[in-house]
Amino acid sequence: MRLIQFLTDTGARGVARIEGSRAIIVKGATSVIALAQQAIAAGHSLDEAVKRAGEGEALDYPALLSRGRVLAPVDHPDATHCLVTGTGLTHLGSADARDKMHKKIAGDVESLSDSMKMFRMGLEGGKPQGAGPGVQPEWFYKGDGSCVVAPGADLPLPDFALDGGEEPEIAGLYLVDSQGKPWRLGFALGNEYSDHVMERQNYLYLAHSKLRACAIGPELRTGPLPDKVEGESRVVRKGEVIWRKPFLSGEGNMSHTIANLEYHHFKYGQFRRPGDLHVHFFGTATLSFSDGIRAESGDVFEIEIAEFGAPLRNRLAPATGSFAYGGVGAL
Repeated sequence: MRLIQFLTDTGARGVARIEGSRAIIVKGATSVIALAQQAIAAGHSLDEAVKRAGEGEALDYPALLSRGRVLAPVDHPDATHCLVTGTGLTHLGSADARDKMHKKIAGDVESLSDSMKMFRMGLEGGKPQGAGPGVQPEWFYKGDGSCVVAPGADLPLPDFALDGGEEPEIAGLYLVDSQGKPWRLGFALGNEYSDHVMERQNYLYLAHSKLRACAIGPELRTGPLPDKVEGESRVVRKGEVIWRKPFLSGEGNMSHTIANLEYHHFKYGQFRRPGDLHVHFFGTATLSFSDGIRAESGDVFEIEIAEFGAPLRNRLAPATGSFAYGGVGAL
């Protein structure tokens, strides 16, 4: 099942199930998180909660998208209770990229960069065969729910940024119940959008490079993630596609299992706070920056995978409200 959150003509919130070009309203639902809470309390799936709510009017889905009325597929009423995080060095890429990567990590471990060591660790231990977790991945913090922009909205480029490049990924969406147990609601397309120039200056700048906005959606896909998914990532400049490349994900294209990545995130008690929502990006092996593309203001990023419905589109635009140096007050 694929779900969206949207705004009505009057500005009220709604939830709809996507069926082709139709957005079929879920009766009485104003948020996916509320439906998920009902499902957890009743002991059934999110799909079942949607079915029990019943169907309302069918809306024109493309029209909702074109009018900017589609929201992120899940959000929290208090953005500080939504944590946005991710893992990197988890994807194998194309067959050619895999071959090149295997050559890079062959030989003496001590001769490898820290990033290559981490990637090799994932290949060797990211998919445990027996009981218990595998090797832990790279992990990063991106922000709270206020950093998530809606499908079709602008991705802000801060004035201090050195770059603003797309990162096409799959994001897992989770809700922690009243007992502190995380529940996966499903998956969504994501643009994890980072500052790759800053990161390349020094890998210790990775944390800085990730503190940017991001986008997910338009749709939440319930159920398990297919073993292999393939779509396309594109950069559009002045109406023309200047770069495009296949985007691969799913465990069949990864060096870690989803369960292993989930364990190493939620093993920390602060990430099992009752009522919190989590958006967790699973990584990518496809970047226009790696092919020499430098994003410019006005560029549109498009990420599309058939199993996730409509593409995720966002435009790069200068951020407003910069913070002045020396702007902290003293008491």
